[in-house]
Amino acid sequence: QVQLVESGGGLVQAGGSLGLSCAASGRFDSINTMGWFRQAPGKQREPVARITGGGSTNYADSVKGRFTISRDNAKNTVYLQMNSLKAEDTGIYYCNLEERVGPGRFNAYWGQGTQVTISS
Repeated sequence: QVQLVESGGGLVQAGGSLGLSCAASGRFDSINTMGWFRQAPGKQREPVARITGGGSTNYADSVKGRFTISRDNAKNTVYLQMNSLKAEDTGIYYCNLEERVGPGRFNAYWGQGTQVTISS
C-alpha cells in the first residue's frame, strides 16, 4: 500500500509564498515520477509540476517562473515552492506518484489533498 501525505497548505495573500511537501511511504518502484496537481472549484484537476527521480522537471505554463518542484529521493519526498502567488492558484493541491509497471503501464497514487487559498 502506497501512502502519500501532504503538508503545508494554507491561506496567504496574493504575491506571497507557500511551500508544500509530500512524503511517500510503502512499496513502489524506485524509478518513478512525483508531482503536484491542483483542482480549483468547479474545474478539472490539472497538472502543476512533475519531477523524475533523475531530477528532470516540467511545469504548467501558468506556474513557470513562479513555482519550483524538487525532491529528496532518500526521503521519498517531493516539494513545491510557490512564489508570487495569484488568486487563480487557489485550489486543492494533490501529490501524485507514478511508477512504471510494464511497457506503457503505470500505477498512479494520490495524496488526500491540501487546500491552498490565495486572498486578493
